[in-house]
Amino acid sequence: MLNELMKEDTAGDPMSKQKWCRKDTRELSEQMDRRGISISPNTVGKVLKENDYSLRVNRKSIGETNNPDRDAQFRQIADFKKRFEDGAVPIVSVDSKKKELIGEFKNNGTAWRNCDRNVLAHDFRSQAKALASPYGLFDCRANRGMVVLGTSSDTSEFAVDAIELWLTESALIYYPTMRKFLILCDSGGSNGYRTRLWKSRLYHQIAVRYELEVAVCHYPPGASKWNPVEHRLFSFISMEWKGEPLVSLEFMKNKIEATKTKTGLAVSARIMNKTYNKGIKISNKEFSNIKIKYHDMLPMWNYSIMPN
Repeated sequence: MLNELMKEDTAGDPMSKQKWCRKDTRELSEQMDRRGISISPNTVGKVLKENDYSLRVNRKSIGETNNPDRDAQFRQIADFKKRFEDGAVPIVSVDSKKKELIGEFKNNGTAWRNCDRNVLAHDFRSQAKALASPYGLFDCRANRGMVVLGTSSDTSEFAVDAIELWLTESALIYYPTMRKFLILCDSGGSNGYRTRLWKSRLYHQIAVRYELEVAVCHYPPGASKWNPVEHRLFSFISMEWKGEPLVSLEFMKNKIEATKTKTGLAVSARIMNKTYNKGIKISNKEFSNIKIKYHDMLPMWNYSIMPN
């Protein structure tokens, strides 16, 4: 019951298992009491600690990203998720992880060894065998993840290629009767809400090709830590390879696929060697041909890409 109350108000560090929430222990205690379960605020705090939550201080890091519609969008996302869950529709949380240098570079953290491992003294890109751009996709309903390791630019084309890979290798197999699905993503980057190429590729490559309605909800600026892929996928991957230099793409892929959790998380990984060009523009005429249904509440962040 407590985990259910926390579900929509949880954020986490993608580099560790640390999590935090917007609700305090007194508020959670009162909500539990209204559901017929008597539990004191102190006991709520103990349960939260057992589930890897932590007390956190205020940090002056929000600045201009403190959007006045932030809380309204969180409520909108929770409403979307509830409607899609009730309809047995896939919900996929997506995001790009920080780029990783491939080679004998230091990776923060510790690992059990009988001696220290020597790595390169400096993190120069020129010494890297490759530069990996991990794009993560987390199936919120099934607790399954996929990471696509790109070796080129992190563009909207790469993001949608990764979504199509998840669709054909996972979603259409586990949800054979699906007619739509929900994407949860950040407001910037390759899947940003202002990016025309993102919407264009979703339309042509996913909606039209597979005859699917693609609903999209963007987390408001400065709220990426609330995106489930961050603390339900990336954090556990980071823990899996901590202290281990990512010496090759295959080693990185194997580490990702070895990631497991007590709740049954399963992760697959794919290497994408395709080259992606930056700066592709979508003209007004091209964009006008995309079938987009903007939702009434905060339409810039909530819309559906419709098939023909």
